[in-house]
Amino acid sequence: MTRVEMSVPFRAGQEGYASFRIPAVVATAAGTLLAFCEGRVGSRDDFGNIDIVLKRSTDGGLTWGPLQVAASNGDALAGNPAPVVLDTGRILLVHVRNAALATEDAIRRGKVSAADGRRVWIGHSDDDGLTWSSPRDITERTKRAAWRWYATTPGHALQLTTGRVVVPANHSLPPAGTDNGTEGTYNGGHCLLSDDRGETWRLGYVDDGLGDSDIPDDYVNVNETTGAELPDGRVYFNTRTDSTAPGTRADAYSRDGGASLVKPFRPQAGLTGPVVEGCVLQLRDADVLLYSGPADPGFRALMTIRASTDDGVTWRTAYTVDGLPAAYSDLVRVDDATVGLLYETGDFGAYETITFRRVPVTALT
Repeated sequence: MTRVEMSVPFRAGQEGYASFRIPAVVATAAGTLLAFCEGRVGSRDDFGNIDIVLKRSTDGGLTWGPLQVAASNGDALAGNPAPVVLDTGRILLVHVRNAALATEDAIRRGKVSAADGRRVWIGHSDDDGLTWSSPRDITERTKRAAWRWYATTPGHALQLTTGRVVVPANHSLPPAGTDNGTEGTYNGGHCLLSDDRGETWRLGYVDDGLGDSDIPDDYVNVNETTGAELPDGRVYFNTRTDSTAPGTRADAYSRDGGASLVKPFRPQAGLTGPVVEGCVLQLRDADVLLYSGPADPGFRALMTIRASTDDGVTWRTAYTVDGLPAAYSDLVRVDDATVGLLYETGDFGAYETITFRRVPVTALT
């Protein structure tokens, strides 16, 4: 019998949603795979009526159960799912919400009230992702007043070996000295930390790209960050950047579990690709750090997994999926022999499906 290596849990225009975007995937303590994404009701837009939906797989991603709604905000947005499976078995789902008419442009220009703008919420599941708690708002501890646009990850969050939960995130700021109607010209990065398994939260590092000045130089524009714990306990952060720096990726390290960075984000020109979200995953037994993202330098296409054996300093191409359009992605360890890749792709556009692919660990190491 031929082994199935690819499945399609989400297809645009089906199951009551015009589009599915922003994938995230985790493996539960029972070995169930949970594939999350944004179910966008009316269009592919980043605002409007958007739910966080999921499907469960109990056979390693070969088949998927029915669509479930993990978080909803009425006719408004619940998005940017950042799930993490704790050592207790509980699954946390950190995400953002905003009012239905709060477009990205309006939020970035400061035209939306704090109540209607991007706020941070958390829910959980204690039954392997079958049902989800009512979420609670944790914004006051995880967002500064001056921040406008706000997004968790996208992709999975992580729990460190110390027990600390780390959720990479990003925000936007207005130019210094400008009026409130001016659009923010740069993004900043930060992370959320919890040392009691999601009960209380605080901000970790904050990198606004300002250095010792109030004026950003736009060298690295931190946006959509992903993280992994390295074998020596450091946390490696990799981010999308649209700036004057070489390439479209930047990275940074933390020695204190995300509370601060050794140095601010610096260019990682070894990862060639378009301006897009990417994901990192550490394979501890193989001592390999993986990165997933499109490899075409000018277009969202050519989904590729890169590998590093020196903690993210240098990278090599380990596995190329195909030459099709592709955009956002997330990685998960399925079992000892398999890594799972959940990614946006399609024959003629990157947002036709969210597809899951099983990749042998031997193909990556």
